[in-house]
Amino acid sequence: MADNKEDQKFCLREVLDVFKSCLTENKEVVIDHYVAGWRGLVRFMNSLGSVFSFISKDAVTKIQIMVNHRSGENAKHYATIQSMVKYELENGLVDLTKQGSFPTSGCRTLLRLHRALRWLELFLERLRTSTEDSKTCVMCADAYNESLAQYHPWIIRKAAGVAFFALPGRPTFFEVMNVGPPEQVVAMLGDALPLISEVYQVTEELYSKHNLLDLP
Repeated sequence: MADNKEDQKFCLREVLDVFKSCLTENKEVVIDHYVAGWRGLVRFMNSLGSVFSFISKDAVTKIQIMVNHRSGENAKHYATIQSMVKYELENGLVDLTKQGSFPTSGCRTLLRLHRALRWLELFLERLRTSTEDSKTCVMCADAYNESLAQYHPWIIRKAAGVAFFALPGRPTFFEVMNVGPPEQVVAMLGDALPLISEVYQVTEELYSKHNLLDLP
C-alpha cells in the first residue's frame, strides 16, 4: 500500500535526524526513535530491490513486535531499551537459555535488530570510505561475515552470499540515499555513522551487562 511506512522513499537525512534523537541526556535509547530509525533503514534496503529481503522482512516483523509492546498495556515499561530490560528481567519475561514461553519478548526482539544494525553500520562505513570502482558485493559480504553471519544457519549464509552478487554499484547506492552528489553522501554518512554507532554501543553494553547478547 502507498501509505505503508516501509514503502516510503528513503532519505538518509531523515534517518540521521531520527538517530540524533535516539539517545536521551542520560544515554538511554528511546524505543520509538529506534524503531523509526529502523523503518528508514528498511526503506533503504527495499529501495535496492529484493537483494536484502531476507533481512528487511525479518526486520519489519521485529519492528511490529516492538510497536505492539509500545501500544500494549505495559507500554510505559517499553519507553527506552533500558526500562524494557529492567522490566522484563524483573518479571521473568525473557527466555534466557532456550526459546520457549516468551519468543516475542522485547529483549529478544530488539537483540535481532541490534545485530542487524551492526551489519548495516559496517556496510555503510565501507561505502563511505570506498572508491567509485569498489565492489559493493565484497563490502557487503565482508560486513555480513563480521556481524550477522555468525547468527544465521548455513542455508541463510549461502543465500546471502548469492544475493550480494546482485547488488548495484556504489553510484546506485548513493543515488538511493537521496542526499545529493557523492561528496555530500560521504559527508552525511560521516555524520550519521557515529550516531548509529553510539546507539549500537550503548545497547551492546547494556545487553552485555545483563548477559543478554546470546538470547536464543
